Amino acid sequence: MHLAYIRFVIQSLPDAVHCLRSVRILVQLQENFSMTNISSATTDDNVAGAGDKGALVISRVMITGATGFVGRSVMKSMLNRGLHPVCLVRSKDKLSSQLQGIDRSRYTAVEGTLHDRDALQEAAKQCDAAIHLVGIIIERRLKGQRFGRVHIDGTMSVVNALQDEGVQRYVHMSALGTRANAIAMYHQTKWLAEEFVRSSDLAWTILRPSLIHGPDGEFMQLMNRFICGSMPPFVPYFGNGQAKLQPVSVKDVAHCLLESLFRPAAVNQAFELGGPVAYTWRSFYNACRALMPSAKLWKPFVSQPVPIANMLATLSGPAMAIAELALPQVGLFRFDRGQVQMSQEDSACDHTVAEKAFDMKFRSFEDELALYADLIS
Repeated sequence: MHLAYIRFVIQSLPDAVHCLRSVRILVQLQENFSMTNISSATTDDNVAGAGDKGALVISRVMITGATGFVGRSVMKSMLNRGLHPVCLVRSKDKLSSQLQGIDRSRYTAVEGTLHDRDALQEAAKQCDAAIHLVGIIIERRLKGQRFGRVHIDGTMSVVNALQDEGVQRYVHMSALGTRANAIAMYHQTKWLAEEFVRSSDLAWTILRPSLIHGPDGEFMQLMNRFICGSMPPFVPYFGNGQAKLQPVSVKDVAHCLLESLFRPAAVNQAFELGGPVAYTWRSFYNACRALMPSAKLWKPFVSQPVPIANMLATLSGPAMAIAELALPQVGLFRFDRGQVQMSQEDSACDHTVAEKAFDMKFRSFEDELALYADLIS
């Protein structure tokens, strides 16, 4: 285990709870790396071995986050392809409500969380492969949702359950910008989750999308309120608005997630996903205003300087967290210092790499928005 990596873990997770978690991660990573080294000594062609794993016959796919924004699109694609989803969900009733009109024999629901070992084992026993989608963009500590607990602990629990049950094929949803030297805790914990996946003996694929858009996604719902609502009387953005983002359709992300399962060349690879056009935040806002039918054209775009945005995030956080418990819609307007930091970094990539790997073309953001703008609630 490299000292630089150990140093990164300790620096990234400074408080006591996170330090204890990082020690546990390091211990299991070391065990996994040791097993990887043993496996490497027994074969001279690890790539071929990974390709064999990727060529598995897959019909039943475990999915976490099936009722979420991306999960709903993945579920639709899975069912259309004749696959049988095995869904780890908090509520079977919520899943069945989402799948009204779908015969219940076509999917399996296992009630539980990422931290419920028995539920994970039950789901893993019933699948040939797995797609792990669960993640959070902001911590909700009053609900027990912390980056380390969801991104790191949750991933470790899923991977361990799959390994215990002998499931080989695994697709992991990460995020563009995830890296070892990331500034924001969101990206730091996403990176540690990736490291654990890479250290496992699974035939893994990691996908890192830029901003994912669609009519029922929270971000486009927020944009609809900013662009089309009367309040606030301006459209805010952080800093100078010149950082780049590459919005990618949720339908394209779902396609790549599923295609990853069936392409041996995708095994033990990470792919960055983005739409065909990189926008600055200001040009992205202009595109939304031009295409949303109820846009308030009189509303100006107003910069929030980064220091002021950080101060607002710190001061408003506790009050909005409490308010959100009574009024869930308040959650759309919450932001933290990490999101301010990430908004100052480019979230862009060479989209043609994934297009070649998955034999597809990413949809244009503006073409897609023109089709669904009036469906955003």
